[in-house]
Amino acid sequence: LFAIFAFATCGGYSGELRLSVDCANKSESDLSIDIAFAYPFRLHQVNFEAPTCEGKRRETLALIGDFSSSAEFFVTIAVFAFLYSLAATVVYIFFQNKYRENNRGPLIDFIVTVVFSFLWLVSSSAWAKGLSDVKVATDPDEVLLLMSACKQQSNKCLPVRSPVMSSLNTSVVFGYLNFILWAGNIWFVFKETGWHSSGQRHPADTMEKQPSGYNQGGYNQDSYGPAGGYNQPGSYGQVGEYGQPQSYGQSGPTSFSNQI
Repeated sequence: LFAIFAFATCGGYSGELRLSVDCANKSESDLSIDIAFAYPFRLHQVNFEAPTCEGKRRETLALIGDFSSSAEFFVTIAVFAFLYSLAATVVYIFFQNKYRENNRGPLIDFIVTVVFSFLWLVSSSAWAKGLSDVKVATDPDEVLLLMSACKQQSNKCLPVRSPVMSSLNTSVVFGYLNFILWAGNIWFVFKETGWHSSGQRHPADTMEKQPSGYNQGGYNQDSYGPAGGYNQPGSYGQVGEYGQPQSYGQSGPTSFSNQI
């Protein structure tokens, strides 16, 4: 929806300004000179006729500037963003399993989202600059300076109506809103990729492996406790093959002296 508003407000624009040239000789005056222009704003191709206030002769003039590159770039990005959003919505709803297969779908979606975020920023900035130039080139006071009749103080040249630029201003606003929207979606698309999943699982696996690695080894077991081989009671005090009683099971030298 944001992409539709962006290219509709820019690509569907048409404006008009009206000028008035009141010559000293009233019969040569033209009080309603209409100049219409529209997207893609190739203003140097917009021609209009104006009186010279020198008899019936009229001159053909043209506006100044060609701002089609920034306007067309902005509209192109908006159209492609709309088409990709529409295709991605279909994939999300009807092909969720294919989307998550081999993690390829989320990775492609993540890369495309980053690219569109960058393009929205660039195109919106370029069109904002282009729009300011369009406003200057279509300013009635600036257009009056192009007429030779207006250079004579005996003639009166006045702007009658200025073009309405509200929809073009709205298109720039929607351009930057699209940038914010796509840039914010980078995080949500990144969460679907394997990069985010592996980054979440790796610390948990490490924490699980560390206790098990030290608890299963010989460092934390009672290897020297009651179950060990060195602290087992009666290891030397059992009846030997000569039938002697527990000679070494007592407290060392004392038991040996008693036997003697």
